[in-house]
Amino acid sequence: MSTHARRERLLLADLLESAGPEAPTLCEGWRTRELAAHAVVRERRPDAAGALVLKALRPRRERVLEEFAAKPYEELIQLIRTGPPRVSPFNLKQVDEAANTVEFFIHGEDVRRAQPDWTPREIDPVFADALWKQLETTARLYGRRSPVGLVLRRPNGQVVVARKGTPVVTVTGEPGELLLFVSGRQDSARVETAGDEAAVARAREARTDM
Repeated sequence: MSTHARRERLLLADLLESAGPEAPTLCEGWRTRELAAHAVVRERRPDAAGALVLKALRPRRERVLEEFAAKPYEELIQLIRTGPPRVSPFNLKQVDEAANTVEFFIHGEDVRRAQPDWTPREIDPVFADALWKQLETTARLYGRRSPVGLVLRRPNGQVVVARKGTPVVTVTGEPGELLLFVSGRQDSARVETAGDEAAVARAREARTDM
């Protein structure tokens, strides 16, 4: 497993362990137990994880998620820490980095920011650049559900267009905050928005996650 993805994996496991199985998360309807089950199913049950792409598989995914959520919480945490089975494509360094770095970062913030006494995480410049690189790659996938044109801007001036169109809303923030915004966590993202007032409201209320 690669450096960023492995670090985020272990951090997520630590956050889930510290919070306990019944803590709230930013994922609507999910406690930490369900979030942990999701992380495990995504890597270990491709027959169910495929529901993220194929709607026909969603009933199967819900059944499998319920099955895993019923497992001992400590077992789920350990499965997250140890990673996917040896035959899983997630064991390939390139796949792990591309698919898991942002996934685990966002879910770590789902746990952290749902707690009443949460404090911001300090992100080093190297990791911030890694998050920005992945945001540049996936911005249009995230932005396809935006009801307005969406421009994402770092404080250093770097810009990526998530969705072309008018009216345009510009969202400014650090890469991690921008990822939270475009993944449907607008209320919890520390960003600044600029544009027509009505358009900004639509951007903040829309489900823009994949």
